[in-house]
Amino acid sequence: MSDLLKAVEAPINPNVPTLQAGDNVSVFIRIKEGNTIRTQEFKGVVIRQNRGGNDANFTVRRVASNGIGVERTFLVHSPMIEKVVVHRQSHVRRSRLYFLRDRTGKSARLKTKFTS
Repeated sequence: MSDLLKAVEAPINPNVPTLQAGDNVSVFIRIKEGNTIRTQEFKGVVIRQNRGGNDANFTVRRVASNGIGVERTFLVHSPMIEKVVVHRQSHVRRSRLYFLRDRTGKSARLKTKFTS
């Protein structure tokens, strides 16, 4: 039975590092428009992560123009993700950062994690 599960399992995307809630990341996605394929960057904070094997995903939130929050969920195993770059890791005490939806300005900032 485990051989059957392994056959259905999607291959791991080597361009996606291990992420945690609170990381500032840039996700580069391949977008197909007509016959052309281009790369688009989505830069923001990882607010949640779901580690569900083949269905593993993570949600990135950014504040667009006029203070409008935009959230996008990405599949970890998706071949459409070109690369994920972690810019900064923050110290958080929760695994789901939904409280950032209600905050703006200084209260929406997270403290940087210092590694020694």
